[in-house]
Parts: sequence; C-alpha cells; structure tokens
Amino acid sequence: MSKTQPQKRANLRDVASAAGVSVATVSRVMNAPDTVAEKTRKRVEDAMNSLRWVPSAAARAINTGRTRFVGALVPTLDNAIFARFLSKLENQLNTHRLSLVVATTDGSPDVETEKAKTLIDIGAEGLIVSGITHDQALYDLLERSQRPAIATSYYDPGFALPTIGYDNAAAAALALEHLTSLGHRQVAVVHGPRTNNDRTRARLDGLTGTGAVLQLFETEISLAGGCTAARAILQEPQHPTAILCLSDVLASGVLAELHRQDLIVPEDISVIGLDDLPGSAHIYPELTTVHLPVARMGLAAADAIAGWVETQTVPEPFLLEPSLVLRRSTARPS
Repeated sequence: MSKTQPQKRANLRDVASAAGVSVATVSRVMNAPDTVAEKTRKRVEDAMNSLRWVPSAAARAINTGRTRFVGALVPTLDNAIFARFLSKLENQLNTHRLSLVVATTDGSPDVETEKAKTLIDIGAEGLIVSGITHDQALYDLLERSQRPAIATSYYDPGFALPTIGYDNAAAAALALEHLTSLGHRQVAVVHGPRTNNDRTRARLDGLTGTGAVLQLFETEISLAGGCTAARAILQEPQHPTAILCLSDVLASGVLAELHRQDLIVPEDISVIGLDDLPGSAHIYPELTTVHLPVARMGLAAADAIAGWVETQTVPEPFLLEPSLVLRRSTARPS
C-alpha cells in the first residue's frame, strides 16, 4: 500500500514566481508593505494565500538580516504591575512592526544574564530589563553583542543604560507624606525583599526626614506575605496608627488580615499602598495608593527601543512622575 507523500511547502521564491515579482518585492511586502504599490501588494498577498504560505521568522532573518523582535526580562509574571507593563509594551512595539519575547528571572541577576544570552542567541535585536541591579556579565554580554538595551521601573540619568521609569524614593515619600499630613506618627512599613531589588531599596531610602517613627517589616511580595506582615505588626506591644505598604499586592494582604482580626480600616488603622493596580479601586475599603505610570512606561519603553534598533538613536533617560490617589483606606488617627 503506497503512502501519500506530504505536499512540499511553498517558499519565498514560489510566492515571487506566482505573483510575477522579484523575491525582493515579496520581502518588502512582508517587512515594509507601505513601500509597495497597492496593486502589486495585493498580487503578492493573493499568491501567499493561494499557496498557503506563512512567512517564517527564520527565513525573514536570512533574507533581511532582521528578526524584528526584542526581548524583555522581568522578575515575575505573578505581579500584575509587570503584566500591565508588558501588555502596553507589546501593543506599542506592534505599531513599530516589532514583536516581543518575554523571559522571567525570579529576581536573580545570574538567571537574568543566562536568559539574556538565550534571547540574543535566538536573534533579539534589543533588550529591556527591570531596574539597575545586574551582573557585570550582562553588561559584558551587551557590549560584546552590540545590542541596544534600556532599563525600566527606575530613573537614574547617570546609569550605564538609558533608564525609563519613576523615582522610587519620591513615590514612597509621597505615600508617607500623606500619612504624616493626616497626623500619623507611628507607621509600620511593609516591604518586599531588599536583596537584588533596587526598587525596594530606593523606596525605603525615600522614607526619611518626616519625623514619623517607622517600624519595618520585610516579607515576600504576595497576598500571603501581606497577611503575615499584618499579623507581625499586631503582635507588637504598641500598634501603629497606619501601615504603609510598598506595593498594592502587600496592601491587599494587609487589609485581608486586618479584616480577619476585626479591625476597621481606616477608623482603627489606616493603610496605604504603592502601585495603583487596577483592583485597588475595588477592594474594601478602596485603597489609597501612589499611582505609578506603568502603562505610560510601557509605551515609552517601546518607542525608545524601537527608535534605537531602527535608526540607531540612543534614547535619553525619561522620568515619569508618580501621583497620590486618595481613596477610603486612610484617615486621621482616632
């Protein structure tokens, strides 16, 4: 019994022959369709459809020397703030006809360097990293490969890479200033791990010079971490009148535990967050927080890396201002 031979897949030359154009014209239709006359473009697209030909990224790279994708390295996808950033980043890159490949690092500089090498090995034309804490091996890799790279979620005009982000110290100071303006002087601060997290360290550095007495509670950045920190705070001999959480995720966990302990927010104790995640306006009570312009950061990062890979224009550092969002979880101490 004879076996049916699989049909040979069409290639770029088959499409060019069917459309009666050159291979270069087919390539332009794929990569720069606006440069091809509409009638010719339609003929090429019809040939692609009739031959059931789907452009291959590998073939495109061979023909043009371009993969047209950039890589983003983020600590985790579990935190909604990174999901919001990546969503805006990908959508804006698409307007530049660039694609996005994401890798997670678990907050480890060693893992970040290895993932960056993998992205470059498969053809990433540029990289976007989080924060300013990185292994020297990453900088060596970028120098050796001559890949554009920008750092996000942090603003430091003197950093080795262009930074697009916010002043984390100023954002935390804005939250604390709100509490002290209400009259709070005993404030518990709930924050994530400091190791390999320059954003957390910068936020803690911003909590100075207000006259408030601060107690620091370090925990994992999760709802469970917020609950654990709240229990530790309530075990202290003297309870604070307010809790400042350096992320909305932690604030949500703190609120859940305070409710469990039959404490009323903000009558018994005030709570403020930092991030302004979408859900923060819908928990009970609605969370007062500091808005970080993460969506705008995604758009700006996409435009910056696109300009660098397309026209070799090195972007300038770009500062995005945080803002206080007043809701119902803070009030004057009773």
